[in-house]
Amino acid sequence: MPLPPHRRIPPVRRLRLPLAVLLGLALLGLVAGTGLALGGKEGGQRAAARPLPAGAAASPLPEPVRPAAEALPFDLPAVKTLHASGKKVYAHYFTPYPLSLDNEAPGADYYARDYLRPEGESGKHAAYGGLLRDRPRPVAPGGGDWRRANLEREVRTARDAGLDGFTVDLLSLSGPNWGRVKLLMAAAHTVDPEFRIVLMPDMVGLAATDPGTLAARLAELAASPAAGRFPDGRLVVSPFKAEAKDPGWWRQVLDTLRTRHGTDAALLPVFLNFPAHADGFAPLSEGFSEWGNRSYTTQGGATADVTRAKDLGKLWMQPVSVQDARPNQGVYDEAGNTATLRASWQAAIDTDADWVQLTTWNDYSEGTHFAPSLHNGYTYLDLSSYYLTRFKTGDWPRIVRDTVYVTSRTQFAAATGGPGAAKVMRLRGNSAPARDTVEALAFLSAPAAVRVLQDGATKEERLNTGVHPLLVPLRTGFATGEIWRDGTRTASVRTAYPVEARPKVQDLQYYGVSSGRTGTTAGE
Repeated sequence: MPLPPHRRIPPVRRLRLPLAVLLGLALLGLVAGTGLALGGKEGGQRAAARPLPAGAAASPLPEPVRPAAEALPFDLPAVKTLHASGKKVYAHYFTPYPLSLDNEAPGADYYARDYLRPEGESGKHAAYGGLLRDRPRPVAPGGGDWRRANLEREVRTARDAGLDGFTVDLLSLSGPNWGRVKLLMAAAHTVDPEFRIVLMPDMVGLAATDPGTLAARLAELAASPAAGRFPDGRLVVSPFKAEAKDPGWWRQVLDTLRTRHGTDAALLPVFLNFPAHADGFAPLSEGFSEWGNRSYTTQGGATADVTRAKDLGKLWMQPVSVQDARPNQGVYDEAGNTATLRASWQAAIDTDADWVQLTTWNDYSEGTHFAPSLHNGYTYLDLSSYYLTRFKTGDWPRIVRDTVYVTSRTQFAAATGGPGAAKVMRLRGNSAPARDTVEALAFLSAPAAVRVLQDGATKEERLNTGVHPLLVPLRTGFATGEIWRDGTRTASVRTAYPVEARPKVQDLQYYGVSSGRTGTTAGE
């Protein structure tokens, strides 16, 4: 049976149906053993960490990395300069996956115990090798209000990378995920009053919600000074899969916000099928967006979409993505190492989009995350900052530090996992063909030689100043990317995880490392 076209399908843990919502409300009193409860002991005290079961995926605290000022290949403009641009960049924040779910040590926390291993959560994800293949970059347990402190850390990380805010997925209107939304908005205002949280009702999760209830909840969030607004002051309501409800339904939401709650708002709908719904939603909308595709060969429709939006007098929020691999849904897209990230950012730049949405900041169940993670470090967020600077300023930043980013999978695309894998990921029908490659993406401040070294193989090319991907076939073992100039190695980094010929779990994400963050740089 052919796979469906690209669309966002909720991960297993999202509660979608009315019965599930009631169940979720009944579970609110539970604490950290579920990994989802916001409540806890008074004063933010932690329950004693449970031992990590045999065979669990360890997630130790990572080694310190260099700060962006030393790690990026260019000098990132000041935050105030980037925020002053009329071009806005947001990242889609997915509330089920904060930095920590239970404030336990990362080697024995909920991510390590129950999300990253096949036996986790009483084996409910065993058929596909576990729910997740990556997790947020581990943090040490904190004291006091650790939940808010962790959200403030995420806001600070995004802000310092040049982002203007988050588009927050409103999965439900009560319960733990709703609580995280409110806490995120408070955290954002504390860290930076200019960092905005755009409200994104998820119309898969909220399918049974009536217009009045949604309007009341949106008005509650709109009271926060962090709520995203259009330049004229109207609240931005940016529903995911907006076409799940017709324009008349959304008109009721907007009218209720205005007449009952005193909140003027306009839509910026995110569609799964923009061309089919643009005209119907135009009278209610200040702008448009779509969820987009996740393969580098499927970015060609951006020009037509932006043209259509601007012909209707609307702004356009372009989706920018890095990759997509969903074990629990049995599907993945071929990202081509960093090709999808570069192609989708280039589409935003070439079409003169008004806003950008990084899809996503932290949806680890779909493998679409830009946020710093256990397996990718800061690789994808750092690369995004380079294109973000061009998008916001209109000029490509000058490369001042040789830097090499190495990306590869840790297994071959044909891998299916161990004998217990009953469900495997298959390539989406509209994706680029699967490939097995290592990419060294070199940022060169002057002409230099770029090398990729693998066990028993070396490839070298002399390249000019600029950004250059160097591809080599994937081999088992580790890969190292290097930059050499005048007999001196100016940058080097080795992959953190080896490529295995017979992996126990299917994992088709591209892992990334950066010479600027964790490798060697000039003079070392």
